[in-house]
Amino acid sequence: MSGEDAPAQQQNDVDQKQETKPAEEPKTEPPKTESPPAGAAEAAATPEKVPEEETFTYRALVLTGYGGYDKVKLQVKKGKPALKAGEVLVRVKACGLNFADLMARQGLYDRLPSPPVTPGMECSGVVEAVGEEVTDRKVGDKVMVLNRFGLWQEVAVVPASHTFLIPEGMSFEEAAALPVNYITAYMMLFDFGNLRPNQSVLVHAAAGGVGIAATQLCKTVKDVTVFGTASASKHETISEGGVTHPIDYRTKDYVEEVRKISPKGLDIILDSLGGSDTHKAYNLLKPMGKLITYGSANMLAGQKKNLLAVAKNWYHQFSIHTLSLIQGNKSVCGFHLGYLDGEMELISQAMNSILSLYKEGKIKPRIDSTWHLEQVGDAMRKMQERNNIGKVILTTEPMPEEEKKEEPKKEDKKEDKKKDDKKKDDKKKDDGKKEEKKDDKKKEEPKKEEKKEEEKKEEVKKEEK
Repeated sequence: MSGEDAPAQQQNDVDQKQETKPAEEPKTEPPKTESPPAGAAEAAATPEKVPEEETFTYRALVLTGYGGYDKVKLQVKKGKPALKAGEVLVRVKACGLNFADLMARQGLYDRLPSPPVTPGMECSGVVEAVGEEVTDRKVGDKVMVLNRFGLWQEVAVVPASHTFLIPEGMSFEEAAALPVNYITAYMMLFDFGNLRPNQSVLVHAAAGGVGIAATQLCKTVKDVTVFGTASASKHETISEGGVTHPIDYRTKDYVEEVRKISPKGLDIILDSLGGSDTHKAYNLLKPMGKLITYGSANMLAGQKKNLLAVAKNWYHQFSIHTLSLIQGNKSVCGFHLGYLDGEMELISQAMNSILSLYKEGKIKPRIDSTWHLEQVGDAMRKMQERNNIGKVILTTEPMPEEEKKEEPKKEDKKEDKKKDDKKKDDKKKDDGKKEEKKDDKKKEEPKKEEKKEEEKKEEVKKEEK
């Protein structure tokens, strides 16, 4: 019984006692009871209002363990995230997918905490709330965000210093595609590389996010020659984007192809591959050339961690004596944006330059495809199998019911295709066995003939005797 119900109940008890008294007894006045406080009846009738912090829910992608695409699951979280001083709450509209996220899923990226954890290093959205001491952001600001992790969700709390205002005319998808790729490419080419007119640059994975960003940035400097590796089907696109010499790394030796065009070598090489390719890159440098290594893509082979690929990469790890550097007049640099999260002043300077180039129309993110959070596995597969040209984006818009219904059909088609492929493989095996039997018969036939000949000879000998 609630406190508000008590006075009314007391009044009912008194009335009940009055009705049961004998008629001859003199009437006595009922004891006075206090009337319920104003609004008590309404309060009793309507349920208590639950604080927004408790009813607030949002969807988030969570890495539940290391392994395949199915390890990233869409979950619903409860409770509104609390803001500390200097932080803002962002309603996320779009998120960027990066190669580091693929490596993190396999446990190969040490800047992501252990599962369960929400991945995601970049996103775009709208500021919904600001914490104390935040003076340069307000509710309603459209921003892009750069963070170590935690951005693949519908709302994210981040330091205000990790946000950048989205320029007029830039879409949320473009804004989500900008931070990681363009900051990485910009700082490598201009801070480390000191790119100048008439120089030559080799960009590996030229059709990827960093590759396209680097190519566009190279074209902001006069007469820069860009060599770009990519599969043949992507050559037309990257050539239109500014790659001077596209090279199909699957069918040709890119070192030989570069030497044919530039016998002396190159001024700058951006190495995202690691392992033996880093050795090749160093040997391709001109005197005064710069090798900037920023990844180990060669370690990623298949959905799950491939220990052989990891071991092979480490076995071929590049190392060099300082005397060799001095005598070769070359430099080797290492870049990892994930370890610059404490250097936001440096990052802000780079971002300001990038946004100025965007406003001038000199650079523009290329979006390959956009996927719903429910489709994160397909998005990761597309990127890992190197089928993208440009940036792969995740949108937080809920997936339409029609598309959800189509998803099982797609899965059924995949299953049917697998079954068909299995049937084809089985048929090939059966055909192979049949051919083997035929070959065996053919081999046996000469033996039979030889046996018959021998038998004939034996019969002739017997007759002669």
